[in-house]
Amino acid sequence: MGEPDPNLSDDALLVLYANGNGRAVQELTMRLSPRCFGVAMRVLGNRAEAEDVTQEAMMRLWRMAPDWEPGQAKVSTWLYRVVVNAAHDRRRRAATRSKAASGWGDWELDRQAAIADTNSQLDWLTRAMQALPDDLRDTLALILDDVTHADAADILGISPGTVSWRVSEAKKHLRALKEQEDAS
Repeated sequence: MGEPDPNLSDDALLVLYANGNGRAVQELTMRLSPRCFGVAMRVLGNRAEAEDVTQEAMMRLWRMAPDWEPGQAKVSTWLYRVVVNAAHDRRRRAATRSKAASGWGDWELDRQAAIADTNSQLDWLTRAMQALPDDLRDTLALILDDVTHADAADILGISPGTVSWRVSEAKKHLRALKEQEDAS
């Protein structure tokens, strides 16, 4: 089995992988993992969690490869949906853990806040995006990863017009947050 053509579509590479071409998985991983990580990082705001979500999404892609039906959906669109769903699941679990931890006293909440405060790897945008409502954050995370409005609409199950509105609202929220920080 030779090198897959780097100009092949994601669909074609996934079919090659399903048919036993191990090099196709390398090409797809190089193409898709960084983009998945970017979306997961923007949605979750935590590098370790984003890495876990990316790995989970890629594993689901490899498991479903034999059943992939080319042309039914774009591989990247399907994969982004998996990333967004996995990120939502992690946020829900984190919220549940946080509620459970409240019974252990303020010291646990203080410890968690200190950990969050010392995470120096996050840039301003990632931090600021955490203040956005989930729907705006998810939409903006996809758009910032160069997903088209049409593809973001498919991933999120909304109309392209709603994607545009959410991006506009997210910009307003971020602009207000920046102005508030600058005034302080």
